[in-house]
Amino acid sequence: MIDVIETTLAWRRLSPRMLVIHPFQEVVRAAPALLGLLVAGTSSGGQGQWWSIGGVGLMVVLGMLRWFTTTYRITPEHVQVRRGLLTRKVVTVPRDRVRTVDVTSHVLHRVLGLARVEVGTGTSERRREGRLKLDALTAAEAARLRVELLHRSPAAPVAPVTPSEGVPVAEGVPVAEGAPVASPVAPPAGSTPAAETELARMRPAWVRFGPFTMSGLVTVGVVAGFVSRLVSEGNVDLGRVGPVQETWRWFSAMSLLLEIATVVLVLVVFVSVASTLGYVLAFGNFRLTRHTEGTLHVTRGLLTTRATTIEERRLRGVEVSEPLLLRAVRGARLSAVTTGLRTAQGSQRGGSMLLPPAPRADAVSVARLVLPRAAGTPSAAPATPAAPASRATSASVASSTVEASPVTADLTAHGPAALRRRFTRAYGVHALVLAVLLALWWWAGLPSWTWLTAAVLLPLTALLAADRYRSLGHALTSGYLVTRWGSLSRRRVALECDGVIGWNIERSFFQRRARLATLTATTAAGKQGYQVPDVDLAEALRLAAAGTPGLLDPFLVKAHHVS
Repeated sequence: MIDVIETTLAWRRLSPRMLVIHPFQEVVRAAPALLGLLVAGTSSGGQGQWWSIGGVGLMVVLGMLRWFTTTYRITPEHVQVRRGLLTRKVVTVPRDRVRTVDVTSHVLHRVLGLARVEVGTGTSERRREGRLKLDALTAAEAARLRVELLHRSPAAPVAPVTPSEGVPVAEGVPVAEGAPVASPVAPPAGSTPAAETELARMRPAWVRFGPFTMSGLVTVGVVAGFVSRLVSEGNVDLGRVGPVQETWRWFSAMSLLLEIATVVLVLVVFVSVASTLGYVLAFGNFRLTRHTEGTLHVTRGLLTTRATTIEERRLRGVEVSEPLLLRAVRGARLSAVTTGLRTAQGSQRGGSMLLPPAPRADAVSVARLVLPRAAGTPSAAPATPAAPASRATSASVASSTVEASPVTADLTAHGPAALRRRFTRAYGVHALVLAVLLALWWWAGLPSWTWLTAAVLLPLTALLAADRYRSLGHALTSGYLVTRWGSLSRRRVALECDGVIGWNIERSFFQRRARLATLTATTAAGKQGYQVPDVDLAEALRLAAAGTPGLLDPFLVKAHHVS
């Protein structure tokens, strides 16, 4: 037993195969400088080429030194990484602060059977202080490390694991779908729970949503930037290139409307193809599973694979997002509202993604399975005396209560004042833009089609305002605050009331005149705050009081005495 503990606490090295990974990464990172040395050497008679070769050799040596100077160890209380040659640095993270373990494998990693492990603690993502990176471990060691750090009982330490023991038996009991997740405990004697339950898997039909993600616009920007840099650095005159000349001559012979239509068509086709290809590469082999240790496991990617583990006890809700184009084809994304995951990079790139762009019905179904509480939990609304009702009416009400779910529950509209505010803001901005264009046309000679186009688009502004109002809604059901907003990107968030740590009520000058307010539920999960915009002030106070009983009582009593 003493030998096992000593082995567990000993400093471990990364895989020796990283001696191939890191030199390659250093050479790629320094490629612009090395190419500059090569070009300078060629122009000076060839003597500078040796500097380029020496630079490549230096990058290789630096990459190899990372293996000799990087070690790590896992103790019952801490995760420690030690690195550095001249200046030694030891980064220590308490194990009870570990929130996520991301396992990523790029193409070269997969060829060599390696993986990169990032241990997140949920602290500042901008400064990257809350993450430990181990690049690279063997795929088996990375998987075992993920299990060792996350699949354990908070009340008891994890048993040490030696290479001969393999992955330890998970501690926990089966968790019913949608049931409240408690801390893992030892399973009953003789029980053999299943290792995992599959909740979702990518289907080929989902690829049709790829063109509507518009992620190909990033590719357009990258290609344009690369061509611009190439033309600038190489002093290339595109006007003298034969194919470019022929294409420009053919394009110039068109009318203005036909030129605009051609540019739009080419852009749409390119963006659609690039978006579809990016969708397949990013979300190929997608799989969402629930493990009996109380975690959700997301794996995805074709060329670069990524695996993210989310502890269900840290899950505070879900977010269903429907961008305008995706909503037009009945698609949606699903992400987790949980502590310790990156949200600044978006639902697709960050670790909070639970389902890629897919049919909205699938997103809703997965959300019902993932939520910590059962969809049929009765609402927490206080009981009030009611008039006698017929047996049929009582039965229908009971049935609707049992079937209520935060992701499918009916939402309360925000009233005429919110509707007027949507149209006032939309028309106000549109009128300001139109006035500026008219002034520039009158005094600066701006083409007339600019303000004419703005005038023609006025009905679209009305449609946008109406759609933004239809998207507004809120509810308090089954222990969740549900809020929905947005038009270009409609979002519906179901936030567990137990995860709310405070309420903010904000009222601008125009909101006070309309007797409206914006209620913000503050939480440690997700984006740290979710709004119920332009809701009646009395309704905002009711939601806050019912969502966190007793929290606002001193303020409400004081306000009552003052009035």
